[in-house]
Amino acid sequence: MNSMALVLLVVYGVMCGQILPAFSSIRLNNRPIIGILAQENRLRDPQPQGTSYIAASYVKYLEAAGARVVPIRINLTDAEYEKLFYSINGLLLPGGEVDLETSQYARIAKIFYNLAVKANDDSDYFPIWGICLGFEQLTVLTSGKNVLTKTKTQGVGMPLSFTSDAMESRLFGFFPEDLMQALATEDITANYHEWSLSVQNYTANAKLMNFYKILSTNTDGEIEFISTMEAFKYPFYGMQWHPEKNAFEWVDKSGMSHSPSALKAAFYTADFFVNEAKKNFHYFEDEEDESKALIYNYCPVFKGQDSIFIQNYYFD
Repeated sequence: MNSMALVLLVVYGVMCGQILPAFSSIRLNNRPIIGILAQENRLRDPQPQGTSYIAASYVKYLEAAGARVVPIRINLTDAEYEKLFYSINGLLLPGGEVDLETSQYARIAKIFYNLAVKANDDSDYFPIWGICLGFEQLTVLTSGKNVLTKTKTQGVGMPLSFTSDAMESRLFGFFPEDLMQALATEDITANYHEWSLSVQNYTANAKLMNFYKILSTNTDGEIEFISTMEAFKYPFYGMQWHPEKNAFEWVDKSGMSHSPSALKAAFYTADFFVNEAKKNFHYFEDEEDESKALIYNYCPVFKGQDSIFIQNYYFD
């Protein structure tokens, strides 16, 4: 199959909401490498062992679905980030606590976001997956400003209120019926965020409305906010909730679920994103560069069973 035919089939699959069937007979990258963006250390971290970190649960989340991980450290040059972009097959923006406009996390996320928009416009399929803070960062990058609202959503498990678009979405369209039912009725989505994108602010912002489709909402009892979204044109996805915590975080706090349905949600979301990354064919220039970049070069640090992150990777 020539490259033009491949592009046309990809476009057809995306437009028809039939991503997986359209790709069933197409060559995929079965060795995907996904970048996870590091961020400045948490102020409440009693013993940081570097200047930035990635919670190990995000690494395990992707590895469990068949991807390898490259940490995107916060002390590189713009040229190094661009080189790294063309070496990896997708980007995960993890949760955390840093500023969405002034932090290094925000600065680097913007670099990759802009590169991803350009790549996708040039038929170079590159997915981005934002979780919690990553979801919020996507809204800032797209709208050009912070339009988030404070909500009472720290340590709350919730069912999702699906919109009519959810069943036809790329993300949820191929989830099994029993999992969709569980997501809609059980408290298995972990919410650990202080800020949210309210439905009101979303509908008042043309840039967000034209860019993202709402797949689910939730409420803290007063404010209805967006809990899951995907971009119309680009393979960009945002979850205000934490699927990775269901399987890989064990702090005994409200809002955390390890039920069979919760674990299934974790693995189906990870599997979806890793399959999106398999549609990208970026690669490292040589095996030595690839080996040096992988997360295997770093050792996770056990933070204790009462820590919000049971293990962290640290970087200087």
